[in-house]
Amino acid sequence: MNNKHLSGLVFRQAEKYGEKVALRYRNDETKEWLPISWNKFAEKVKTVARALFDSGLQEQQNVGIFSQNKPECFFVDFGVFANRAVSIPMYATSTVEQIEYIVNDATIETIFVGEQYQYNVALEVLKKSAYLKKIIVFDAAVKIEEGEQTMYFQDFLKKGMASTSQPMIDERLSRATEEDVASILYTSGTTGEPKGAVLPHSCYVEAMRIHDIRMSFVDDTRSSLAFLPLTHIFERAWSYFCMHRGVQIDVNLRPMDIQEAIKETRPNMMCSVPRFWEKVYAGINEKLETASPLMQGIVAWALAVGKKYNIKYLKEEKNPPLFLKLRYKIADKLVFSKLKLTLGIENGKYFPTAGASLADDICIFFRSIGIPICYGYGLTESTATVSCFEPTKYMFGSVGSIMPSVDVKIGDDNEILLKGKTIFRGYYNKPEANAQAFTEDGWFRTGDAGKLVDNNIILTERIKDLFKTSNGKYIAPQQIEMKLIVDKYIEQVAVIGDKRNFVTALIVPSMVAVKEYAKAQNIEAETDELLLQNPKIYDLIDGRIAELQKGMASFEQVKKFALIAKGFTMEAGELTNTLKIRRTIISEKYKEMIEEMYVK
Repeated sequence: MNNKHLSGLVFRQAEKYGEKVALRYRNDETKEWLPISWNKFAEKVKTVARALFDSGLQEQQNVGIFSQNKPECFFVDFGVFANRAVSIPMYATSTVEQIEYIVNDATIETIFVGEQYQYNVALEVLKKSAYLKKIIVFDAAVKIEEGEQTMYFQDFLKKGMASTSQPMIDERLSRATEEDVASILYTSGTTGEPKGAVLPHSCYVEAMRIHDIRMSFVDDTRSSLAFLPLTHIFERAWSYFCMHRGVQIDVNLRPMDIQEAIKETRPNMMCSVPRFWEKVYAGINEKLETASPLMQGIVAWALAVGKKYNIKYLKEEKNPPLFLKLRYKIADKLVFSKLKLTLGIENGKYFPTAGASLADDICIFFRSIGIPICYGYGLTESTATVSCFEPTKYMFGSVGSIMPSVDVKIGDDNEILLKGKTIFRGYYNKPEANAQAFTEDGWFRTGDAGKLVDNNIILTERIKDLFKTSNGKYIAPQQIEMKLIVDKYIEQVAVIGDKRNFVTALIVPSMVAVKEYAKAQNIEAETDELLLQNPKIYDLIDGRIAELQKGMASFEQVKKFALIAKGFTMEAGELTNTLKIRRTIISEKYKEMIEEMYVK
């Protein structure tokens, strides 16, 4: 089988592992996690491949997958690869307009959908698009319109089981090369229309090779919980790597169920965005605030011991003194092990996190208590990882050391530039965007500014996000937002200040925490909006911000802010599908509220 093409991955592992569990998924009715063996996985892939072939799928034709995380997403992915065709994943929360754009841009004829929402959206697109011809529905509970254009996945599989097309598929695969396009991942971006990043099989195969070097400890005794959407390059590339290493993948259907899923599966590994750990950190600190003075003292002592043991010694590859080892065992028994057990990560071995900024304090905290967060940096266009923490000698303040065989240099305006086999081929149908995305000598422009220190990347700002106050001061809004978002009373922040004489912010408070405070202070309000108008609530947030901004330059500090009850969402266009702030849209939507902060 072809080692330079993802089509052979599942079949190779089936030969190696047979009935060993490859995937698990949750039955919501029984709350049981059901296994799928490597043999069953391979069988499903072959069945999907034959059904696709018999449906008329051509080599290098685009196929859409519009669903939450499900094992079926993997079956279709690899069934598509077996036909030398192209998989195009779409975020499960996407709107009709977003799906219609992708379908038309990529001329998608067949789309697989997850549940009722995705089916309803796809049906609207089918009625309007000149390209979409067939919708195949994973969930048998979805109510569908009768007709030849829609069918259930189980009926689609029956066609594959009855098919005799396997020899033709094998013949296709004999021509497969690493330059075949594997997937097109549409990045919504913070500005402009979506762009489809074209990733050939060579990008994924190279990503696996360099991760083998960096992460040799990831082996077939591990399990990983697929939490992020498989549409996200981070989860997609990580999942492929886990399959490549023989790791069991537990597929989490809904992100909102993640805390329950972690406790049920007790994973060894899980990739996530920093916001997950920020919330865990805020939750731990909130509980500590209400703990007894004795317990607070024990935790403070344990953290000091953990920091010395894990960071001063183990991080630097030094053997801790015997007395420190004994104290760490006590700290672990009294505090760390109980905390991990409560979170569901007592079996945790490795937790990659990337996609946004992570405060050093949070990273140090989790590393101190023995939770191995691996902070990294990457993009869709680089097939995820450009750099990440190594097991030891990692540098706080950085996003880790550069991956093997990835070339990085600093260009004009301190922009991080990339070259290597994991760098994408270009944007689909976007010649002008491609001309802007690469330098004349072929380096990819990331749009991120940073510097290199001893082979580590230190990010400074997102160039397109950087703004300049009317006083001539440059502001990196994401850095300010990162400082504020760790507070338990603050859920989301959008910093404003471009061409203004001082910095302001729109703040979405954590209404659960705010309501608890209001109850303790005997503050009453009929609605969330009225509660946020109470001066005592404003003063609460003001005091928290003042504390968080200590040490920041005066021109960077948020001088005024406005509280809004409804959070920023993807559906409203205020966030990208990877949860980044769309500052332009937010600024326009809340224009009047922003202007009020500058005239008062």
